[in-house]
Amino acid sequence: MSTLIDIQNQIAQLQKQAEEIRAQEFNQTVQEILAKMTAFGITVADLDGGKSRTRKTVSKSSNPAPAKFRGPNGESWSGRGLMPRWLAALVAQGQSKDSFAINA
Repeated sequence: MSTLIDIQNQIAQLQKQAEEIRAQEFNQTVQEILAKMTAFGITVADLDGGKSRTRKTVSKSSNPAPAKFRGPNGESWSGRGLMPRWLAALVAQGQSKDSFAINA
């Protein structure tokens, strides 16, 4: 029966062997891909499909949403996103969210 240390040593040895095999197969695979790309005249741009992989940046609006709710201490909330803590606490005390609505 093997001990834990023996098994751990075997695992470490197998992981080292697996990494060596992976490195050999990686290089071979890259060479095969490059050979096929050359044979067919494929470029990196062809692989990209002509699409740029840059992310679009989302800019915040210069006009924030108007406040729809106002708290007793002057806090405000547009009604978008999560309910703010001040309003959640008041609702938890039994007050109605609508009682803090701003009448426009």
